Order: sequence, then structure tokens, then C-alpha cells
Amino acid sequence: MDIQDLQARAIEVHDLYDDLNLVERGRTWTRQDFVLGFVGDVGDLAKLVMAAEGTRSMPGGREALEHELADCLWSVLILAHRYEVDVEAAFSKTMSELKDTISARLAELPTRQ
Repeated sequence: MDIQDLQARAIEVHDLYDDLNLVERGRTWTRQDFVLGFVGDVGDLAKLVMAAEGTRSMPGGREALEHELADCLWSVLILAHRYEVDVEAAFSKTMSELKDTISARLAELPTRQ
């Protein structure tokens, strides 16, 4: 499955959430609501990573960690959709820029013997 397939599935679930929220709350989530939901998911992910590293107790184990990673990816894909960002192109561009920046910094460092 490529990024476009992932985003299409994310949008399908997004649309179902819109339908559900309209019925249950009379409104759909705004972009701001999605960002706040994402922040909550990142917080949950942080707690699960701490639990996986043994620094806190949290139920769910690996399955919960996988779920939160998927939730976070879903949020990123939906935010990209909502802000009309080509996430594949943005990711590729950003990774190229980071690779160049990091490689240049490494080239400036003295080599270790």
C-alpha cells in the first residue's frame, strides 16, 4: 500500500466520522479539532513509548502502541488532506533537505580514528 492508498483509506474513515459527528453532535470536526485530536494521540503515544521503555506503567502493550502510531498517521494524512498538502511531495522534499543538511554537517566534522 502506498501513501496515496493510505490517504484514501484515511479520508474514507474521515468521511464516516463526519457522518457520525453530524448525527451525534450536529457538526463535523474543524481543522482545529483535528489538530487537537492529533495532540491527544501524540500524548497517548508518548505514554505508550514510556511504558515500552519501562519508565511508566500503561496497559495495552504493543497492540496499543501500534494503534496509536496508526492514529497519529491517520491524523497527519487527514491534516494534509484538509490543508491541501501533497504529503508525499512534502515528505520527499523535506527528507532531501534534511539529508543534504545532515550530510553537510557530517562532512564538516573531524573524522574519528
